[in-house]
Amino acid sequence: MNVKKFTAATSREALRKVRDALGPDAVILSNRPVDGVVEILALDNDDVASLAAPAPDSAMAQPQPRLDLNAFEPEAPAFVNRRAAAPAATPEQIYASRRAPQSEPEYTPEPMFASRRAPQAEPEFAPEHSYANRRAPQPEPAFDMAAMTAMMSAAIAQAKESAVQEMSGMMGELRAMRGMMESQLAELSWGGTQAREPQKAVVLREMLAAGFSASLSRYLIDKMPANKDAAEAMRWIKTVLARNLTTMADEDTLLDKGGVFALVGPTGVGKTTTTAKLAARCVMRHGPEKLALITTDAYRIGGHEQLRIYGKILGVMVHSVKDEADLRIALKELKNKHTVLIDTIGMSQRDQMVTEQVAMLTGAGADVKRLLCLNATSTNETLAEVVRAYQGSGLHGCIMTKMDEAASIGNVLDVIIRQKLNLHYISNGQRVPEDLHLADRALLVDRAFRSRRDAANAFDDADLPLMMAGTGNVHKDESLREVRFV
Repeated sequence: MNVKKFTAATSREALRKVRDALGPDAVILSNRPVDGVVEILALDNDDVASLAAPAPDSAMAQPQPRLDLNAFEPEAPAFVNRRAAAPAATPEQIYASRRAPQSEPEYTPEPMFASRRAPQAEPEFAPEHSYANRRAPQPEPAFDMAAMTAMMSAAIAQAKESAVQEMSGMMGELRAMRGMMESQLAELSWGGTQAREPQKAVVLREMLAAGFSASLSRYLIDKMPANKDAAEAMRWIKTVLARNLTTMADEDTLLDKGGVFALVGPTGVGKTTTTAKLAARCVMRHGPEKLALITTDAYRIGGHEQLRIYGKILGVMVHSVKDEADLRIALKELKNKHTVLIDTIGMSQRDQMVTEQVAMLTGAGADVKRLLCLNATSTNETLAEVVRAYQGSGLHGCIMTKMDEAASIGNVLDVIIRQKLNLHYISNGQRVPEDLHLADRALLVDRAFRSRRDAANAFDDADLPLMMAGTGNVHKDESLREVRFV
């Protein structure tokens, strides 16, 4: 019999060693952890067969000896003969033996009985143990299922995160490639158009010099009828721009109807001065008793004092509020006024407080109409950002301010057209109330092209294809789909 011992760090590795050495039919005799490793005693299947059927001439094949208890009992015939051979005792002898009892002989157990009462230690290995191990295999050490589940979850999460990152990177590369291809196609397309219709290049230079965006300019030029010379093309462009400008026909719509109006916008656009100009027009139309002024500018040092000075000149009381609760109370007290003008605090369009200000005006308990002040000196991108920040649930209209300081106003007209805003007034100075005018569409468009006519020469024909490279998606722009041409 050849019993082999295998050790490994885990049961799985030890069993693999047993299978490699003895085959898949090996018999596991024992499985136990020893000194931090797993020890397995195994026996080859052939050795088990020899144990199951021992050789005829071996000691294991001989019958087991049996214990004959009769061999250790006293022989009855001999005992009887010895008693018969002894002489008969006299009555005196019998009486004496009764008076003096004989001591019983000391009993000494035989070695055979002592061995039966004291079980012998089992041998280190017995064949029966191998069969018992085959019938009842030892359980392997239990795995920590919680740790294994956590490891699997972490691996799956890491794999998902890696896949998302790879997919995001791939989508970014695809978008970059698409944008590059669209830019190149737009550049090539404009190059062909410029060669076939040179008058469109003239119109494009004029629009860019006036401050209009490249996307709006490209959109209008693509829709422009063919076979027009430069002068006819310019007249057509001006007509389309004026048609898409929404303005207030007359101020009776605002002054006679009345209501609650709040002037909003970034810092320094002229909200307080414009509020004073509107207040002066209301006083001249209906008198000071029909007007009320409210200021929310409690943060800027002396912010409310400027409006109080205007109110004192006009004979109108100025109310100061800090939050939505104060505004609700003030509007409830002033509900009998024909017109209420609110001068709000100026803040950057990127400030989170813009959203809070819009919510305060919307939830003030009255129909507050918001008028956005747009600075004519700002760039096209800045003005578009301002409109998106102050849009909220919808603007009632807008007022163009600082027109006297702007070198071109095409940028403001571009944003008003694309954002579908209603232009109420034009402010072109600090005088109250003289420097406030109704918006005239034709005059504004003509002013846009007259103010920078000299700048048209700043754009060469070779530069126009590069400027048109970013207008590949112009016909998918949602802000241009409602532009009217007739």
